[in-house]
Amino acid sequence: MTITTSSDLDQLADLAARSVALIESLQHAGGAYPASPTFSAYQGYSWFRDGAFIADGMSAAGAVESASRFFDWCNRMLDQRSDRIAQIVAAEAAGTPLPDDRMLATRFTFDGDEGDDDWWDFQTDGYGTWVWACIAHAERHDLDLDRWADGIRLSVDYLLATWSRPCYDWWEEHAAEKHVSTLGCVVAGLEAASRSDLLTADGAAAATSAAASARGLIADRGTYDGHLAKWLGSTAVDGSLAAVIAPLGVVEATSPLGLASIRAIETQLSVDGGVHRYLLDTFFGGGQWPLLSCFLGLAHSRAGDRDAALRLLTWAAGTETDDGFLPEQVPDHLLAPERRNEWLERWGPVATPLLWSHAMFVRLAVELDVLQPSTYSAGVSA
Repeated sequence: MTITTSSDLDQLADLAARSVALIESLQHAGGAYPASPTFSAYQGYSWFRDGAFIADGMSAAGAVESASRFFDWCNRMLDQRSDRIAQIVAAEAAGTPLPDDRMLATRFTFDGDEGDDDWWDFQTDGYGTWVWACIAHAERHDLDLDRWADGIRLSVDYLLATWSRPCYDWWEEHAAEKHVSTLGCVVAGLEAASRSDLLTADGAAAATSAAASARGLIADRGTYDGHLAKWLGSTAVDGSLAAVIAPLGVVEATSPLGLASIRAIETQLSVDGGVHRYLLDTFFGGGQWPLLSCFLGLAHSRAGDRDAALRLLTWAAGTETDDGFLPEQVPDHLLAPERRNEWLERWGPVATPLLWSHAMFVRLAVELDVLQPSTYSAGVSA
């Protein structure tokens, strides 16, 4: 689909509006956003990272109550684990940090359990992302942050104790590395918390100092050839790095680092508008991800290139299934086609719908004024 008429834009707006409605309809009564309602490995779970970006898209579209209820859910998850967070913080302060398997989980059941199946846990990105998204939501809609104060403070405590540790990345791989996208999420959360009125003076100073240290790591070891790198010391590019530029805003889009990073992602990972995770990706054969196209579109938009952003939004729209769903990835340009069947046999078809894909489409559509923010109903589904 090439945008040539107002009718084309109307089609994009219609998909964005239907995406908002779909996310609302699938949101659990307790506030959690399911990653995907039917995909075998994701069914019944909600992630802080994915969910926070979903909530940010919903907030930007005007679905205020939906986003607020997700943040309520995050707040409860953290409050229920306040004693564990205190133990993690105390152990770190004593110089005897707890092992990775004692850290907070990356995903929870809708009712707040951690599940009994093995998963690639210990990721700090989600705890920074939800704080950033929650505070941005409150600022966007002039809401009282006291509603989520306890969870934000607990997250800051947790991040101050853990942010510099290696952990799994967005893709739940490479646990021994310090990932630039993860550090970007942490910086965004800590800086948002420090500018709020929720922390003590000492707490705000500690958050600001940690964020500055994380920024320093990115600058000193998290770049290669002038662009952001996949992890500290890496030369590779990752599609998730676009989020560090937008919507997180940790790297200014028009800065030399921002522009070089956009070019690197575009050149190395984008084919005809579809963006890969990274060049050595083998997950389901290493396809192209609509949500990453939308992240890159947001970065292009912030850099002032609306045409490029609209091209990426249009490509993402082209992945819509006959049922009106956006998938996690599509097999149009596989990096490792010989590895696709092993994942199909293990987990079945690709996650469809993936709510994160729908939400990033919404977020970019709002950014480009394709979708005008509206007041949406607050219907829920158990």
